Amino acid sequence: MPERTKIAIMASRHSVFYSPLIGVMAGGFLQQEGLEADYAVLRPGQRSRGMLDRGAVDVMQSAVGSNWGPLEQGETDLPLHFAQINRRDGFFLAARKPDPDFQWRKLEGATLLADHGHQPLLMLRYAAHTQGVDWSRIQLIDAGNVEEMDSAFRNGQGDYIHQQGPAPQQLESDGIGNVVASVGDAMPPVAFSSLLATRAFLKSSAAQAFLRAYRQSRRWAHEAPPDEIAAREASFFPGIDRAVLAAAIGRYQKLGTWEGDLAIPRDLYEQALEVFLYGGAITQRHPYEQVCVPPPA
Repeated sequence: MPERTKIAIMASRHSVFYSPLIGVMAGGFLQQEGLEADYAVLRPGQRSRGMLDRGAVDVMQSAVGSNWGPLEQGETDLPLHFAQINRRDGFFLAARKPDPDFQWRKLEGATLLADHGHQPLLMLRYAAHTQGVDWSRIQLIDAGNVEEMDSAFRNGQGDYIHQQGPAPQQLESDGIGNVVASVGDAMPPVAFSSLLATRAFLKSSAAQAFLRAYRQSRRWAHEAPPDEIAAREASFFPGIDRAVLAAAIGRYQKLGTWEGDLAIPRDLYEQALEVFLYGGAITQRHPYEQVCVPPPA
């Protein structure tokens, strides 16, 4: 057994959507490589690049689009994306009542509690465009952060709500909402989220050990029974029913969220560029090689 090393892992969001990353800890894969982890979620006001540059964080859950803004501002020597987490958008739409015949055009004229995070909103707009929806006719509501959005819907605000799992599955379990659509189903596969690190960390033996653990975890997240994954990850989601976790995990597996190899596919990177260009968030196509590198050998 190699000498145990501690690495710092940070998530920009915490959701079962990121089960491949959570699984490196919950599934015991890091321990098998002699690693321990400090895990935290990015707080308001914290900046991932600064934390990575000064070594406060080794591995950050992020998205390829996080590099494009700094690149457009002329920044250089940015941390690099070295492995994919999700190849689909992981948000769902929930309605007040079951609607097995839901069509996206039903959002026109309706009120939607939309997650106004930068990438989630861009992806939602692109999915609506893909489905032929007139975006200007949706009555968007910004109810705040994910907890405030959930509370607002539970208190009767909005016809629909836009959330990552397991929040909409919990609404279903509580008899408050009903999942009617998946944003990931409504648009092409895309480089939605990935792992980010500095060049220095990627050259380290810790990075290689982490990647061995992550490779096993991502395969496990894709293939293991949802009940098994939910049981291992339950401690990361206090207050969420075990069956709800399993339902969300199963839905992500069915969607193909965690399929494929660890390398960030170039075509999915290009699709993410399409989304950001359509939404006016960037002005040019930033080369893949400036943002992504192969996983450490």
